Amino acid sequence: MFFKSAAIIIYVMSGDLAWRPAANGNSRGQRSAENSGAPGDFHTQGARPKEDVMNQIPLYPLRFEPICQYRLWGGRRLADLLRAPLPGDGPIGEAWLLSDRDDHPSRVAEGPLKGRTIAYLLEQSPEQLMGKLAGRCRRFPLLLKFLDARDTLSVQVHPSDRQKNYLPAGESGKTEAWVVLEEGPESCIYAGLKPGATADNLRKAIASGTVADHLARFRPKSGDGVFIQAGTVHWLGDVVVFEVQENSDVTFRLYDWDRVDAKTGQPRPLQVNQAMACIDFARGAIGPVMPVVEEMKPVRRERFFLCEHFSLWRLHGESPFTVGAAGTPRVLVCISGDGQLEHDGANYAVGKGDVLLLPAVVGACFYRPRGAVSLLEIALPDRKPDRVGSL
Repeated sequence: MFFKSAAIIIYVMSGDLAWRPAANGNSRGQRSAENSGAPGDFHTQGARPKEDVMNQIPLYPLRFEPICQYRLWGGRRLADLLRAPLPGDGPIGEAWLLSDRDDHPSRVAEGPLKGRTIAYLLEQSPEQLMGKLAGRCRRFPLLLKFLDARDTLSVQVHPSDRQKNYLPAGESGKTEAWVVLEEGPESCIYAGLKPGATADNLRKAIASGTVADHLARFRPKSGDGVFIQAGTVHWLGDVVVFEVQENSDVTFRLYDWDRVDAKTGQPRPLQVNQAMACIDFARGAIGPVMPVVEEMKPVRRERFFLCEHFSLWRLHGESPFTVGAAGTPRVLVCISGDGQLEHDGANYAVGKGDVLLLPAVVGACFYRPRGAVSLLEIALPDRKPDRVGSL
């Protein structure tokens, strides 16, 4: 199952209308006569600095350019998810959909704020974007991706927030979760250790190339949710997934199948000692989560994940239903079907592959499906949950 497009929409604060979507649901919108400057210009009747002008810009959908990442294990299947063509003809393993990172910042794709980064928006309007969570983090705390694992990823582990000695300055740990969008004929997910696995026999298995014998495995299918808490040894192959994770890029490789990266002509470096120090050897086999049904009408709402970093629900229905919440940001990802999001008298088209960030000022919105639709809704917790993990 492939999705035809992917876009990120972020709603910024209200004001006098200067740019908004067309009423017919065309999410590209139209510029008003009062703001007739070129796309990307902060054109106003006064002479206020551009930084001040943001406080006068009306609510409108801002699309962020996806950031495609070369990975030797990647493929070309993300071309069916993204609006823009994939760069070059090499393997693309990741498309970063919403990234507040210095090395790969997400930028607004169109409208008066074209070219602005998510970091800029957070700096200028933290309360409007984050609501009651404003001031709790210096950058947007989640990183969202599509992954195309055509080949097998390295055997790897991520450190937790508590393992400060293994985190570069400014980095967090990395707990993540996947929702499987497509499985191939050789699809597999290895996650968690088999009983009896120890640091000693794992090191021996790395040396002999038999590390797979010590990890639990299952065959994923579309719609599966998989929760990978920091400290879990894992890898996956021949799947396309949506990934939500802490805003971190720290990975320690245990084993990389003796591959040579065609781009560099060299094997990728391993970090065996760091990985060993970060593994939770008490964590056993990880499989697909069993979602908890919280609501049946007007939409079937299933909770997949609840942890100290994010929560994620899957929503499925045909009748109009509410998404978003007052005072806190939410993220929506459409995984099948299409429809329109209604807010502030305007309609925003939301179809397969579309990703939307609803800042706190937007609050709850009405979503009108055209036929059956499935969405993922992701929240940032306003407190530490009583339980951690998949529920």
